[in-house]
Amino acid sequence: MAGRLKGKVAIVTGAGGAVGRATALLLANEGARIVANDIGAANSGEGSDAGPAETTVAMIRDAGGEAIASFESVADWTQAQLAVQRALDNYGRIDILVNNAGNIRYAAFHESDPADVRALIDVHLYGTYHMARAVAPHFVAQASGVYVHMTSSTALIGMKGNAGYISAKLGVVGLSRAIALDMAQFNVRSNCLAPAATSRMSPKRSSAEAEALYATRARPEQIAPVVAFLAGDASREISGQVIGARGNELYLYSQSRPVRTLHRSDGWDVASITEQLVPAWRASLTPLEETYQVFAWPPI
Repeated sequence: MAGRLKGKVAIVTGAGGAVGRATALLLANEGARIVANDIGAANSGEGSDAGPAETTVAMIRDAGGEAIASFESVADWTQAQLAVQRALDNYGRIDILVNNAGNIRYAAFHESDPADVRALIDVHLYGTYHMARAVAPHFVAQASGVYVHMTSSTALIGMKGNAGYISAKLGVVGLSRAIALDMAQFNVRSNCLAPAATSRMSPKRSSAEAEALYATRARPEQIAPVVAFLAGDASREISGQVIGARGNELYLYSQSRPVRTLHRSDGWDVASITEQLVPAWRASLTPLEETYQVFAWPPI
């Protein structure tokens, strides 16, 4: 084991596959003791299966690491607290929380089902909140702790047919920022990571060739080192940020700030706004683009 996280205890939600599994394996390789949380649901979030979490635990143990499985649903506040208690009962502390659990349900906004949107928000946003809130008192008591929350470039930029997912994942960004501000006084950091890696929840590419390219160049194991870095002491200066990882590329995302101003000493009315606002701001308006248009090149 590498040892950069030796003595640390990490909960990784959605640890049964793809980015979650790769993250749990690498954190364990760095010396952390792992609680691999995964209910083993389908992409839509329905059903359960102990197999994925148990497989991750077996892989960690086979490599000489320490891990236990957790099958609680992060969407439920009571179960989230049980997942955290499982870490405390087995390892006595909690140092790192990686909020990675997710689900996906596609629909154009005008055709979306409120129940589907609720299911997405329950897992991505409430799930992140539940786990982060359950861990918070322990981070406060020990005056240390790290949160890494998964957001998405789909949320940060946009993609058709994803209104519920985008709403939930962009909410995670705001939540992470709030946590970072409130918890800084306790030496606790919170960051978001927007990963691009091939998984069972990835959208279908335009061709078999594109699918193969992304499977080769955007792999879960390329995301895990960024999580491990953010979880460790080397990133002590980084909190409240949004970082992207895509193949061999890393990005620091901008966050909402005023980009242009416009004022009149005598105030505004509809006529003056109509006359001045669009001509003054036209060049600075954010284009109505989707993720694939902004990231117009394949993963490097």
